Amino acid sequence: MGADPSKPGTVRDTQTVAVVLATSPAAGLPCSDGARSEGSLLERLVAQLLTLPIREVLIVVRSQDGWDGERRQIAARGPGPETAGGRPPDPARGREREVESGPRHQICVSDGLAEDLRIVAKTARASTSPVAVLAADVVAHTDALALLLEHPARPTGAIVAGGDPAPLRPPVRTEWGRVVSAGTSFHEVEWANGTFRGVLQVGEAHLAGLADLAEELADLAQRRHLGRVGDTEVPELLLTGLARAGVPVHAVALGALHCGRVATRPAAERAVRELADVDEARARLEAAVKSGDGFFTTYCVSSWSRHLIRPAVRLGLTPNSVTGISVAFALIAAVWFSDGHRAGLVVGAVALYLSFVLDCLDGQVARYTRRFSPLGGWLDAICDRIKEYVVYVGLVLGYSSGPGESWRIWALAVAALVLQTIRHMVDFAYAGALADRARAAGLRAAAPRSMAVPWDEAPAAAAASGTGSVLALSRRLDRGVAYWLKKMIVLPIGERTALICVTAALFDARVTFLALLGWGGVALAYTAAGRMARSFA
Repeated sequence: MGADPSKPGTVRDTQTVAVVLATSPAAGLPCSDGARSEGSLLERLVAQLLTLPIREVLIVVRSQDGWDGERRQIAARGPGPETAGGRPPDPARGREREVESGPRHQICVSDGLAEDLRIVAKTARASTSPVAVLAADVVAHTDALALLLEHPARPTGAIVAGGDPAPLRPPVRTEWGRVVSAGTSFHEVEWANGTFRGVLQVGEAHLAGLADLAEELADLAQRRHLGRVGDTEVPELLLTGLARAGVPVHAVALGALHCGRVATRPAAERAVRELADVDEARARLEAAVKSGDGFFTTYCVSSWSRHLIRPAVRLGLTPNSVTGISVAFALIAAVWFSDGHRAGLVVGAVALYLSFVLDCLDGQVARYTRRFSPLGGWLDAICDRIKEYVVYVGLVLGYSSGPGESWRIWALAVAALVLQTIRHMVDFAYAGALADRARAAGLRAAAPRSMAVPWDEAPAAAAASGTGSVLALSRRLDRGVAYWLKKMIVLPIGERTALICVTAALFDARVTFLALLGWGGVALAYTAAGRMARSFA
C-alpha cells in the first residue's frame, strides 16, 4: 500500500523544495548541450532539477513579461508525477502568478533583492521539507547537483570548489568539510580556500533559522544597509548569514564535476562544452572518495580503495555490510595479535590495515550509491570504537602470554583506551556546544549584527581578545607540508591505525600503547588549545 503524499513524513513530503532565482539576464541565455534542442539556462536547470528528488520548483523572476516562452517550454515537459493539472498559488509566497505547468513548478514575480529574500523566508516557513536556493544561471552536471540535492539525509550544505574568487564565485573558507565563513561583494573572507558555486540547501532543522535570517536580510536590503551587494546575490547572502550564525553548513566538494554561474552567452557555451568533456561516470567515482582526510588515509588507502567501489556495488554489498566485513577483519587482527609471536603480529597488522581500508570503503560506497541512513552513520561510528578496543585486548593478551608482569600492559591498555575516550568526548562536546550556541543566539539576533559589518573586522576582534594571532598562524599553515602536519598531529583514525600496525608488527604491544599515549596526549593538548582559541575568537 503506497504512502499518501499529502501527509507529512511521506517520501514526497521529505523531497526538497527548490527556489530558482531567475533574476539576472543570464538566466534567459540560450544554450545547447547537443543532447536536446536549444533552450535557456533556466529551462536547462529546471529540467535537471525535475530528474532529482525535488517536490516543487519555485521560479523567481523580475517581470512576467518575457518569461511566457520559458513557461511554455517548461510546461511542455508536463506535470509532475504526483498529480496532473495546475495548482492555485499559495498566497503566503508573495505575488505569484498561476502557472498551468502543473504542481511542480511555479513562477513568482519579484521587484528586487528585498522581495527575493522575503519569498525565500515565506517558502522556508511554509515548507515541511528542505529548501534549496539556486541561481538560474548555474551550469552544472546533474551529478554535481545530486551530490547535495539527492543526499538522502537532506543536509544543510553548499556546493563549493577551488579556483580563484570572482564576481560569480564568491570566496568561502572551509574547515573539516564545513563552510565556516563565506562572503559576498560586500563581505570579505579571511583565509579563503574555496569558492561558492551558487547552490545552497537548508535542511529541515534549520528552516526556521533560514526564514528569520532571510527576513532580517530583506530589511537590511530595503534600508540599503548591505553596501554594494547586488540583486543576484541571494544565495551568497544566505550562505554568509548561515555561516556567521554558526549553522553547520556541509561543504560539498565537486571533484572532477563542474558547477558554476555564467554571465554571457560565450561563457555559457564554454561551460556546457566543459561539461561534455568530463567523464561523468569516472567523476562520480572520484567524488565518492572523501576529501579532507588525514595523510595516511589520503595516500595509503583512498589512493587505491576507490578501485574497489564498483566491484563492491556489483556484488550487491551495502555500506552496512561493508562495515560488518570491516569488523570481521578487525576481529581477525585481534586474534592474530593475541598469538604474541612475530608472525602473528605481522598478520594481525595486515588484517587491521585491511579492516581500515574497508572502513573507508563503506563510506565511499554510500557516497557512490547515495545510500545513507542514520543507522549506517551510527553503526560506522560505534564499530570504529569496537574495532579499536578489541585490537587493544588482542595486543594485551598476546603480550601477557610472554614474560613480564601482565598488570603493567593492562594498565597501559586501559590508559590508552581512557585517553582515546576523552578525546572523543572533547570532540563531541565541542560540536554540541557550537550547536547549542547557534540555537541559543538565534539567527534573528545574529543576522543584523553579523551581516552589517565586513568580514575583515572579525579577525581584528579576535586579535583584540588575544586569540587572533593564534588563529591567523594556524590558518596560514594550511598549505604544503604544514597542512599535512596539522592533519597528522591530531592523530585521526588513519594515523592511529598506521601507528598500531607499524609498532605492533615491528615491536610489541608495550611500544604500541606507549606510542598511543604519547602521541594521543600531544593531540589532546593541541585540540583543546585550538578549541579554546576558537571559542574566544
